Amino acid sequence: MKKALQYILPVLLSVLLIWYLFRKVDFRQTMDIISHGVDYWWILAAMGISIFSHIFRAMRWRIQLNALNVPSTLMELTCGVFGCYALNLLLPRVGELWRCTFVARRSRAQFTTVMGSMVADRMADSVMVLLLILLTFVIAAPALASFMAKYPVGENILHLLYSPALWIAGIIAVGIGWWLLYRFRDTTPVAKLRKWTGEIWKGFAVTATMPGKWRFVWLTVAIWGCYFVQLYVAFYAFSFTKALCAEPGLGFGLLPCLVAFVFSSIGMAVPSNGGLGPWNIAIMFGLAIYGVADVEGAAFSILQWSGQTVMLIILGIFTAIWIGATSSNGKKGISE
Repeated sequence: MKKALQYILPVLLSVLLIWYLFRKVDFRQTMDIISHGVDYWWILAAMGISIFSHIFRAMRWRIQLNALNVPSTLMELTCGVFGCYALNLLLPRVGELWRCTFVARRSRAQFTTVMGSMVADRMADSVMVLLLILLTFVIAAPALASFMAKYPVGENILHLLYSPALWIAGIIAVGIGWWLLYRFRDTTPVAKLRKWTGEIWKGFAVTATMPGKWRFVWLTVAIWGCYFVQLYVAFYAFSFTKALCAEPGLGFGLLPCLVAFVFSSIGMAVPSNGGLGPWNIAIMFGLAIYGVADVEGAAFSILQWSGQTVMLIILGIFTAIWIGATSSNGKKGISE
């Protein structure tokens, strides 16, 4: 039942959010914009840029794995990343487990060590999102303040975050968790947990001492730079977002793109199939701050999400073919 809920709930969440999305907008009008108001060359360009973000992610991951003495080729890691995101379209978070299993078997390494490197991978992304959030709230504060005044729900969220009761409850929960682990430290489940977390920590902590630390940082910037540029490029595909790029006061569209990008990055943290639902609504929310109507924001988010999804499916098919071809040549494959 637990596993069933783990897989079913993200699907239900996606369906619920898509229903909410189209309850707010006119679907026919949205499809009319997609059919007649788009320069698809820019969408194709955005799809192409997304490939480089995956390659840079594989290059960054290789630095960690080399420091852990886990030998892997760049092609193996790149296909691991391709397959990861393709699988996440079907079942959220399953892709991460698959790519760690795939690389661990190919490299004959401990799964937990590889998993620890992936935890560091995600932590680096989390730090980038936090930095982008801080940057956005500094340079886009006037637009955000006026939007929150129009939609007070944002103020309620801020009040909750500043509530002492929330933080006190969090501290108490952490304290109880630590006490339970200490109290039952000699039991078999806790011993296994400590061993597992120790191996995870080894894979994570290597980022502080590994050779190529600065290359890791620059590749992190490159990954997120690709994410941002592919969204900005898509702005030129629609007349209403292209108009924002003509405004010097908005940094020629860079500021609205940054706001939409940060909201969409936060939306991707919500477990759903490839971000479907949370990502779309987050993009609409970010664009609405700069006067883009809901129906236009829906058209933008649907087409951009669809383009990236098609690219992930293509990359996933390529990965399956490559794994099949290399497995037949004596390499360890996913089916083992």
